[in-house]
Amino acid sequence: MRLWLHYTDDELRAMYLGNRGNSTARRFAKFWSAVFGLGLMPRRWVTLEVAGRTTGRRTRFPLGMATTGGNSYLVSMLGEECNWVKNVRAANGDVIIRHRRAKARRLVEVEVDQRAALIKLYLKQVPGARPHIRVDRNADIHQFETIASSTPVFRVMKINK
Repeated sequence: MRLWLHYTDDELRAMYLGNRGNSTARRFAKFWSAVFGLGLMPRRWVTLEVAGRTTGRRTRFPLGMATTGGNSYLVSMLGEECNWVKNVRAANGDVIIRHRRAKARRLVEVEVDQRAALIKLYLKQVPGARPHIRVDRNADIHQFETIASSTPVFRVMKINK
């Protein structure tokens, strides 16, 4: 298995045709889920655990988190049809975020009119998403507004008990 750094943007996009990872993408996801969950990478790299919408079994997704003003955000680089997005919505936002420890969190979907700046921030902070979101991270905010309705963004919230 080649290191992901040695893949072109086109090859990386091809791993997720139809918004579903191929066998290579799934192997990378399994590996990175373990690494991120153990906290071996910077804090922005996390493993999202959420109940599967059809099986109810917990599924894991390695994700990058953007942060600003003390808030953290997850952005779907694969858009609306991404499995983790569908699962989060089915679970009413109840998830586990892993980075060394498992923490119960609630993901709250950000309104479309507030997404553009967060997507731009995400591309600056999470370089692995750049091949999949087809707007340059340095582009004008108006270009991000054109993709905001098809790019889900979730704010990570602590659960008050």
